[in-house]
Amino acid sequence: MAAELTSIKLNPESHIILDQPLLRLPNDLARRNFKSVQRAVEREEKYILPTLLEMNYGSLLEESESESTQEQTLSTLDNMLSRMQGLKRKMQTLQEEEKRIQTQSRKRIQHLETLHKIPTLADVKYDQWSRVRLDRLLVDHMLRSGYSESAKQLAEERGIEDLVDLGVFMQCQRVVESLRRGETKEALQWCGENKAALKKSQHNLEFELRLQQYIELVRSQDQTKKIEAIAHAKKYLVTNQETQNKEIMRAAGMLVFTQDTRAEPYQTLFSTERWKYLSDLFIKTHHELLSLPSQPLLHIALSAGLSALKTPLCHSAHTSTSSNSSSSMGSSVCPICSTELNDLARKMPYAHHSKSYVAGDSIVLPNGRVYS
Repeated sequence: MAAELTSIKLNPESHIILDQPLLRLPNDLARRNFKSVQRAVEREEKYILPTLLEMNYGSLLEESESESTQEQTLSTLDNMLSRMQGLKRKMQTLQEEEKRIQTQSRKRIQHLETLHKIPTLADVKYDQWSRVRLDRLLVDHMLRSGYSESAKQLAEERGIEDLVDLGVFMQCQRVVESLRRGETKEALQWCGENKAALKKSQHNLEFELRLQQYIELVRSQDQTKKIEAIAHAKKYLVTNQETQNKEIMRAAGMLVFTQDTRAEPYQTLFSTERWKYLSDLFIKTHHELLSLPSQPLLHIALSAGLSALKTPLCHSAHTSTSSNSSSSMGSSVCPICSTELNDLARKMPYAHHSKSYVAGDSIVLPNGRVYS
């Protein structure tokens, strides 16, 4: 009886390992929001304080101000008031964002706290909690796969909007789609908003985007565009000469080639496949910046279960053929050998069993395998 209770006792820590991004992302978003507030205040402070001191100093020097000086003073004051009102509106927007992040964090903490109040795996509350987590994993998978509207509908139907990252992934998807259309504007705008954080990244996303702009200017073979390309390279590419000297030299060599060249690496640089490379690079950089897993959480959860079932026989040619024939007859098949999960399980380690259970009438065949 004691062994049975031990086997069904719930260990919350083992479950929370998969749910680390649930709390990490709101924390990163709150930090970025605070940095935005700090930058906005510092920017206005650098303008307003010197202007006030200058106005005060000027009024002390002149005993009687002329009419033109008064008009200039009033114009400066109006400009200062306008900037302060703009700062106030921005602060209100950032405050609303902070409240939203705090509400989201509170609900996520409550969701995880519920798990610590469930004593055993047999409790009906654990089934309810597991269903919510499954819905979260499905929404995460759909968002990463580009099905944003379907993910949004599922989240709204299940009432788990605060437990999933709809806004973050939908923004990411918008930028990815713009890159696949051959546009760099939105991606460069995102780089500008995250310039400080991108300095620590190893992917050099902004440089690759600027390089692509250069490639598009050279592609046209128009002399005016080539002059623009050289100016563009001096402004955006040469500044990275210490770290990207090889790429800059290749970019310079493109000026004497056309887009239909077969010479490498220029054929690859002119290829339209670079847009897919840029979209994939943006996804990697985006997820790294926000501490998001590179794989869908659903795949990670499935991998843990598949590794507990996998045996050396699962990926043999004979088993694959037999399982396909069995599935066509409607009989049950091994999850590892199924068409849907076979590729996902291919790189998983084999299951480790500390005890072997062998039937009493087992026989060793000439091939060395034991059968009952």
